[in-house]
Amino acid sequence: MNDPQAKREADRAQANRDELKEHIAQAICHDGTIEPLKGLHFNRSSSPSECVHSVSIPAFCAIAQGSKEVLLGSDRYQYDPMNYLLATVELPIISQILEASKEQPYLSLRLDLDPTLVGSVMVEAGNPSLSRTDVKAIDVSPLDANLLDAVVRLVRLLDSPAEAHVLLPLIKREIIYRLLMGEQGNRLRHIAVFGGYTHHIARAVERLRKDFNQPIKIESIARELGMSVSGFHHHFKSVTAMSPLQFQKQLRLQEARRVMLGENLDATSAAYRVGYDDASHFNREYKRLFGAPPMRDVERLREAARETASSI
Repeated sequence: MNDPQAKREADRAQANRDELKEHIAQAICHDGTIEPLKGLHFNRSSSPSECVHSVSIPAFCAIAQGSKEVLLGSDRYQYDPMNYLLATVELPIISQILEASKEQPYLSLRLDLDPTLVGSVMVEAGNPSLSRTDVKAIDVSPLDANLLDAVVRLVRLLDSPAEAHVLLPLIKREIIYRLLMGEQGNRLRHIAVFGGYTHHIARAVERLRKDFNQPIKIESIARELGMSVSGFHHHFKSVTAMSPLQFQKQLRLQEARRVMLGENLDATSAAYRVGYDDASHFNREYKRLFGAPPMRDVERLREAARETASSI
């Protein structure tokens, strides 16, 4: 690298990445997740994970060590310490830690994004108006030096609780500002203003999540949103990477898994609870999504939890 300034920038970024890794490793010594500051979550894993089914929330996600892949419908997003992931809508996703070991554990952070705060920063920054286009709810971009610097200063607040009370809101605003100014700015602005059709789709997602166990009525939802059925399908898939029916299916199956695990329901009872009329149909779709029949999958999850508990 012949350019002295470029070399200094690269050295600064590497020093920040090392510091971020060190802070997270010190804050979370065992595998799992913690929330050391309000809205800031750390995760640690000493081994690659199986696919984890969950629901995304509006958040900025960065990795200090290791790598991860997130699946939204048929779209795949992989990121590592050089990149960040931004999610803007609550959606069923599948995630998997790809690189992790006891010597070099996977270390990451997630900063929850409050739509009101995003809107406030956007107004203060005099941000340009939204483009009237659909914006995918998740994407990955390079983590530039200024954004990384703000993230490191956020994590440093763990060492200064008195300062955190005053500086945490300010650094959160800076991170949001830098995201707004970055290549995912338009995606982030949709959290606050819901321009284009993304607002309609966010409302549809909320409706489907609330009534996930009821028969889906596409015509009714499209009419409420002032959209044609074909237009609703097109825009829903452009934002969520799946059709409304696929979206509802994932919500149902994730909820069925949760109630079998948490409430000890059998597969048939769980199927009816989440809206399936045919238990055998439920079993087939469950196995297709999670890779094993319902009760075998739940037992596998319980066994993994017992092994984790015994190793701590």
